[in-house]
Amino acid sequence: METQIKEQPQWGMHSASYWITLLLALGIILIGLRFILQPQVGAIGYGIAFSNDHDAVYGRVKGIRDIFSGIVLLPFLIMGMRKATAWVFTAATVVPLADFLIIAITNGTADLEHLLVHGITALVMIINSFLLFAKDRS
Repeated sequence: METQIKEQPQWGMHSASYWITLLLALGIILIGLRFILQPQVGAIGYGIAFSNDHDAVYGRVKGIRDIFSGIVLLPFLIMGMRKATAWVFTAATVVPLADFLIIAITNGTADLEHLLVHGITALVMIINSFLLFAKDRS
C-alpha cells in the first residue's frame, strides 16, 4: 500500500498556475509585513482606515494572518503538489471575496478603487483555481 500522494510530475515552474500562485502567496506575505510594520498604511490600502492609533494592533493581527496565508502555500509549491496547492488556494478565495463584501458594506459601492482591488484579486484566484485543478494536456 502506498503512503504518498502521487502528483503529476509535469506541474511546476513551467506552469502559469504555479507562478500565479507563487506571486499571490508572496504578495499577501508582503501585505502582511506592511500591516505589521505600518498598520495605518496597510489599513488605508485595504480600504478601511483606522479611527485611532489603538486600532493599529488589529492591523498587526491581520498582518500575521496574511503572512500565514501566503506561507501555507509555499511547501506545496516547493514539493510540486499541484492538487494540495489547488485545494488550499481555492479555499483561500474566501478571503478576497469576504474583503470585497466588507468594503461594499462598510464604504458602499462608491469606493470603486478598493472594490476593484479585492474583486480582481478574487477573480484572478478563481481563474487560477480552475487552472490548478485542470488536467495537464500532454
